[in-house]
Amino acid sequence: MLIAQITDLHVTPAGTRAFGRVDTNAHLAAAVAHLNALDPRPDLVLITGDLANTPKPGEYEMLEELLAPLTLPCRVLPGNHDDRSALRRLFPYLPAEDPFLHHVVDEGPLRILMLDSQKTGFPEGELCAGRLAWIADRLAEEPGRPTLIAMHHQPFPTGLAIDTMGCAGAADLADLVRRSPAPVVGIVCGHVHRPITAGWAGTTVFCAPSTAHQFALDLAPGAGFGWTTEPPAVALHRWVPDSGLVTHLSLIGDYPRQRFG
Repeated sequence: MLIAQITDLHVTPAGTRAFGRVDTNAHLAAAVAHLNALDPRPDLVLITGDLANTPKPGEYEMLEELLAPLTLPCRVLPGNHDDRSALRRLFPYLPAEDPFLHHVVDEGPLRILMLDSQKTGFPEGELCAGRLAWIADRLAEEPGRPTLIAMHHQPFPTGLAIDTMGCAGAADLADLVRRSPAPVVGIVCGHVHRPITAGWAGTTVFCAPSTAHQFALDLAPGAGFGWTTEPPAVALHRWVPDSGLVTHLSLIGDYPRQRFG
């Protein structure tokens, strides 16, 4: 099973740019074209939050237009910049009754739990008692079945300024993952705008880079936020039962294959 992941799209209204400088819409269009051209084709695209930039009027309409050419099935999660009601209107498979947008993707050999970590009105994330109960119940439903968890906020400290926008309840999630009757083969996140990998709670957490701008890598204590024009990328998670989950980065851009010799 091959799963593509994009994240932190930060779509803006037509004709505008994030921070007045970053053309996130053009970046997303390039990401969609990149996804459509992948060979072999992914079975699924996960979009792990911050689909909109603010959100402002026109952002989700622009998002719908930009995602329309995507020829692969996709599933989405809210990030701290998103509006749940707008996502429900755009993606009708999202639960209408639950206040949160977590749901199960059960269409392949790897079960995927899409966990809503948004804390409404705040940049940091939160896993409240209700959400922890939801994921505990889902992990107990199919003991022994390999399971991937997707969420927006990273559950571990990165050493970067983004740690001020971490995820409350992460320690409780770690306890559930360690004791899970279903093997959690990995956790995939967004939010950090950088490719970061960490061993955590007996599994591996991977944070994907943004389709647009990346946060600057600065591990100095007290460093603030900065952003860079490092290349955006699609994460490709390859699941094979005998070898587990292997993650690659497919850079979005023109990097032609060369021959040796």
